[in-house]
Amino acid sequence: MRVCSDDDVAAVLNLDDLLPVVADAFKRQGRGAVERPERPHFPVGAGLEGAEPLGTGLAMPAYLHGDETYATKLVAVHPDNPPERPTIHAQLLLTDARTGEPAALLAGERITNARTGCIGGLAAAQLAEQPVQLGVIGAGAQARWQVRAIDAATDLDTVRIYSPSDSRERCASDLREDGIDARSVDSPRAAVEGATVLVTATTATEPTFPADALADGTLVVAVGAYTEETQELPPAVVERAARLYADVPEEAVETGDLLAADHAEPVPFSTVVAGEEPTVGTDEVVLVKSVGTAVLDAAAGGHVYDAARNEELGTVVRL
Repeated sequence: MRVCSDDDVAAVLNLDDLLPVVADAFKRQGRGAVERPERPHFPVGAGLEGAEPLGTGLAMPAYLHGDETYATKLVAVHPDNPPERPTIHAQLLLTDARTGEPAALLAGERITNARTGCIGGLAAAQLAEQPVQLGVIGAGAQARWQVRAIDAATDLDTVRIYSPSDSRERCASDLREDGIDARSVDSPRAAVEGATVLVTATTATEPTFPADALADGTLVVAVGAYTEETQELPPAVVERAARLYADVPEEAVETGDLLAADHAEPVPFSTVVAGEEPTVGTDEVVLVKSVGTAVLDAAAGGHVYDAARNEELGTVVRL
């Protein structure tokens, strides 16, 4: 099997190439041409430093019909990690769909961040008016990838980033090095007001911005909350949404964001990617809620694996 480090993945992964891969995966998911078993997630670390768990473990398998490999992603989410250590760790195992033989083991953090970023990029490209005025709540790795993907997919004008820590300044600086006009702001209201697209990318357990700061005509892309305990959005924002899309509707309704509010039935995000939905009207709020689908990991992992083989990157080992 081919073992690829994060450096190997970085050498072959770019958003311009990945965006159509993710779009195709959503379309295939919408047609039912995928296998995506329910993903278990469970607390880990209880008993190491006390009775409380230290993080969450997840296993995410998927297969896209006709692909040479299927994927199983192992994820660890540890929101209390120090700033120098990632919140999310992931490994992606690819298996030959014909023979069942192991094909590759890929460092998964970059793939996870990039494929999730592509959700924001695709949403903003299909639903938002251009140019995009982007507000971001959160300043971690996923916030950066959301901005980069939206920049790759749209005519991005300005970016305002808020986080309660100094990480917002580092995030804005990193994005400016990428050639993106990003600046940090000192309140969530300052990030939200005037945005035509708002991204929330946090591990929060309560709303992260005042609902009255959000104007009509705004697309909200919420990617942080994925369990009952996590919540980024004020219930009033969810209830204002004229249209609600989700990458996995049946799982999105079980997140804190949607459990806390009265809301319409989520529509599969695949309809947006297929070009079947109108742009955000000036009199409405549109919400895209993401919890993560392993279908995107399988598609992105297969894309990276093919590119790594072509470039002869990674180390081939026998188990």
